[in-house]
Amino acid sequence: MTKPESLLEKTIAAAIADERTVSDDGVPIRQLPDGMRERASIKHIDDRGSVTEMFDTRWNWHPDPIEFVYQFSIRPGAIKGWGLHQRHEDRYFLLKGEMELVLYDVRPDSSTYGKVSKIVLSEDQPKIVSVPSNVWHADHNIGDTEVLVVNFPTIQYDHSAPDKIRLPLDTPLIPYDFGPDAKGW
Repeated sequence: MTKPESLLEKTIAAAIADERTVSDDGVPIRQLPDGMRERASIKHIDDRGSVTEMFDTRWNWHPDPIEFVYQFSIRPGAIKGWGLHQRHEDRYFLLKGEMELVLYDVRPDSSTYGKVSKIVLSEDQPKIVSVPSNVWHADHNIGDTEVLVVNFPTIQYDHSAPDKIRLPLDTPLIPYDFGPDAKGW
């Protein structure tokens, strides 16, 4: 007579183990789209408040100059995306909240072609990141407060011909699922 499988054995057999997310040194392990840049920022804190450095040309972080700057917000739980720029890169600096930036690289000559990548931006660990042109991306507010982001795109906004194309959040063309409660466009 065989012993019935315990609930512990059943649930462990059906479970999926967490994937490793950091190295032994605590450095994040992730493959970001080829050509994407990120740079930790410097935050100066004293008894009066703080000053956070967002961009400095001396960093030699990006070859393109600042041409245009704007701020956008995302309400809690909302998603802006999927969007793609054919002529410019986005350069994000998150000011407030927590945002998951999901990227899908469709550039045929890229070493990360066909890969989905995610990066979490947080006011607690300020940094500037770039989103290369021709990479689909979606900005998802994963916190409980409004997200505020400053964007330094590599070209000025053209009101007569915006450099932005869109796909719906639930498109079968991108292998990523935001879940059944996804809201946004």
